[in-house]
Amino acid sequence: MKCPQCVYSNPDGVKFCISCGERFFKDNTQEDENSFFYEFAHYVDMVPKYQRSVEPKFQNVFSRVFRNHSELEAERLFIVGTALTTPKISEVKDTWPKPWLFARVFIIALLAFAGFYMGVTYFGNVNFIPGLIIVGAFAVPFTTLIFFWEMNAPQNIAFYRVIYIVLIGGVLSMLVALVFFDILKNMINPITIGIAEELAKAITVITFVRYRKYRYILNGLLIGAAVGAGFAAFETAGYALRSLLSGDGANLYNTILFRGIFAPGGHIAWAALTGAAFCRVQGDHPFNLKMLFRFRFLRVFVLVVLMHALWDTPITGMFPFGQIFLMLASWVVVFLLIRAGLKEIGERKISV
Repeated sequence: MKCPQCVYSNPDGVKFCISCGERFFKDNTQEDENSFFYEFAHYVDMVPKYQRSVEPKFQNVFSRVFRNHSELEAERLFIVGTALTTPKISEVKDTWPKPWLFARVFIIALLAFAGFYMGVTYFGNVNFIPGLIIVGAFAVPFTTLIFFWEMNAPQNIAFYRVIYIVLIGGVLSMLVALVFFDILKNMINPITIGIAEELAKAITVITFVRYRKYRYILNGLLIGAAVGAGFAAFETAGYALRSLLSGDGANLYNTILFRGIFAPGGHIAWAALTGAAFCRVQGDHPFNLKMLFRFRFLRVFVLVVLMHALWDTPITGMFPFGQIFLMLASWVVVFLLIRAGLKEIGERKISV
């Protein structure tokens, strides 16, 4: 089926052009929600305006994880965010997205890590060690990032841009943190560590957000998560390498394992919260330093710094599950901000 807009040859049965996003069916009839369109193009909202709710409900968010999905569905997800494939605000769904690709990415990362593990452990080939560290460090952060990317309902950020932010934002935030550590070198403690690292990530996130049209709360969550994922992965790779150079091979795997388990509730979630709080304050307005002192932003940033400080505090003696609790608390706030982001989209759609 050729697209009348860009003349791209699409597979038979698709409801829109895979290249430019042009819909082939423009009538007002209700299409089957089990069709290809609803299986891999969730950004078009066919619910009448008067039936839309600005109070999105958290139901069955992970219901699509265990369903069968074709490669075409995954490919379709990766073409959003361009000038041709970014939906209008009236076409964006304001109900809870149902992400599933992140689970596939995690499985692929595990398989790759298993391959490198076999190369190092069973064949004793040191050439597999760099791959082991890189894949082990990025597996969980990247998986978590894909989750945030799927939850970005506006679908207005291209995936190549996300990867750019992971790499450049991750390195930049680490360098800024080192500057702060050099300034605070005589008073390093959990609180100053939390302030230095979270402030470094906040500066980096704001750098990516302030000059671009990323005005939604969900955009801030995604960009913050991208910076946090880069920071977390590079830091884990560094710690893993230090473990290896110390001659403790077992500690190498323990470092990758435990930092991977807690990665979603650490740097990624904290930077995502900071990004969402800033976008919530900035909205459609040009950047102003006064925005950083508004209560809506400060309360989230202070919360993030406190959670980071508690994370680095040796609290295991008095509270054995301290980091687990902090990770769950971080994600409670994340989901609250996702809900706020979806509500924001619903309100904007109604106002259109």
